[in-house]
Amino acid sequence: MRAKITGVGSYIPEVVTKNEDFLNHEFLNNDGSSFGSDNEVIIEKFVAITGIEERRYLTPEQLTSDIGAIAARNAIVDANCNQEEIDFIIVAHNYGDVKPDGGSSDMVPSLASRIKNKLGIKNPQCVAYDVLFGCPGWVLGLSQADSFIKSGLAKRVLVIGAEALSRVVDPHDRDSMIYSDGAGAAIVEPSMDEHGILGQATATYTEEETYFIFNETSYNKELEDKTQYIKMYGRRIYNFALSKVPNGMKAAMDQAGVDIKDLKKIFIHQANEKMDEAIVQRFYKLYDMEVPKDIMPMIIHKLGNSSVATVPTVMDLVVHDKMPEHKVEKGDVVMFASVGAGMNINAIVYRY
Repeated sequence: MRAKITGVGSYIPEVVTKNEDFLNHEFLNNDGSSFGSDNEVIIEKFVAITGIEERRYLTPEQLTSDIGAIAARNAIVDANCNQEEIDFIIVAHNYGDVKPDGGSSDMVPSLASRIKNKLGIKNPQCVAYDVLFGCPGWVLGLSQADSFIKSGLAKRVLVIGAEALSRVVDPHDRDSMIYSDGAGAAIVEPSMDEHGILGQATATYTEEETYFIFNETSYNKELEDKTQYIKMYGRRIYNFALSKVPNGMKAAMDQAGVDIKDLKKIFIHQANEKMDEAIVQRFYKLYDMEVPKDIMPMIIHKLGNSSVATVPTVMDLVVHDKMPEHKVEKGDVVMFASVGAGMNINAIVYRY
């Protein structure tokens, strides 16, 4: 028995924030000193490295659990299933429901319970819980769904990734331009044929890597605001990802027993275009191969880094023909891969 995705959906927020919207920001170093460059130069370098031209934010009326519920409904409709027969709801996120004015994260009750409530699911045997695993959270949720199904504990699992990073960014931090909001979801059910999850690999590195992504007050030391914002050591994360993720991807391929030449698409977490390109290049180098054309559908240019939402969102767009230059046919082998806070990595090989 395998676990396969029978429905997928996403929600892309309506508010478009372009790079020029950051021109009037006062970007500072972590010690509060000035960058010494004007914002035009900062943004130009930012685009060259990350590829991000614009990103999506929630409206003031929306919360992370709201958009998670929308993506979930889309997946349920796509799977054409009875939501009362869902056995587990797994929600990956990092900051819970954060109000538009920022402040503390609201995680009690869990986002999974909130989304179950918003979906109107009444069945108490539908167990809802959250996953905190950094940006790889949705891929980990998919792995957990696979375990539930193979063990016989579940016949249908809803896996959601939802995040509103725009509400936990420091406006004085240049890295604030990376983050965005979004949600993606999938229904996972048993498969008795060759379709579904073929292999996977997961790892957590907690020596010096643990605090590569962390929370801290604003870089503007003159503010009395003590709000904790998301922060990161970008260069360290870049080097970590390049050294660890390709081997994790290969481990998943080895477990799957699939020829690398049969891999059609890589749905990868997208925080930095140059980093993703380097990861995939190193992955194929492990097989002494060049990177195939169009192997990695990219949405970062217009959607930014939506954390746990990125991988299910890009899958949704491809399988529903919203990215015409990319196609996935029945029987194609694809990979999900991610890296993020913790530091965590994972990869899943999947036959569509």
